[in-house]
Amino acid sequence: MMPVDDNTTTRALLAARERPERVTVMLQRWERLAFLHWRWQAADIQRTLPPGLTVDTFQGDAWLAIVPFFMRGIRPRLCPPVPGISDFLELNVRTYVRDERGRHGVWFYSLDCNQPLAVWTARTLFHLPYQHARMRAPLSDGWIDYACQRRGETAPSRFRYRLADATCPAKPGTLAFFLAERYLLFSRSPRGLRCGQVHHTPYPLAEVKLDAWDVKPLLQAGFADPGRPPDHLTGSPGVDVRVFGLTA
Repeated sequence: MMPVDDNTTTRALLAARERPERVTVMLQRWERLAFLHWRWQAADIQRTLPPGLTVDTFQGDAWLAIVPFFMRGIRPRLCPPVPGISDFLELNVRTYVRDERGRHGVWFYSLDCNQPLAVWTARTLFHLPYQHARMRAPLSDGWIDYACQRRGETAPSRFRYRLADATCPAKPGTLAFFLAERYLLFSRSPRGLRCGQVHHTPYPLAEVKLDAWDVKPLLQAGFADPGRPPDHLTGSPGVDVRVFGLTA
């Protein structure tokens, strides 16, 4: 597992910001995101990855994340949003990787979702490990009380957080940039690894107050309880996103 220089990673992440010269397949908006990150042993993560992917590190550290957020206005290109279908909740467990071509992106262990059609679409078209879940996220005085109960579980995971009003983009070369500025994802299809791409403006990042969190999603992914609060915490009010089809 050969390390990659942090400056090389930063340059690759900046290059991935560029909008592809391909047809957009979907439009969507991601809102009220909270990024809960734990520092992790790179070797432990590497053992969970498929052949062709290597764990990405920042100053020698690998990272695992739980990310609850709101999906809004999801629809195919040229179609309007559909009430009852286009808005839903999603919570993902992720880490950061690079492939044999030097592309840096995200590897998802799970993506819990409370919209059955979205689960089917993402599994079928993007080969992503979406999971059916019952979810709710009422808002009160700026606080988001986010609950996610995956099918088959007896109790929900709960996250209570609040985003600060002030925002700013991550500075290239920082840990926040390494964690947030990801425009590529990898998935495992019957034909092997595939790479997907999204395009959006850089996240406007905000400080997060976190009153409650749950590591159950990490346990469901096969990892041990970290036994501590997140090592890095940030959030974003949201971005408009273009989604592109998978490539080799």
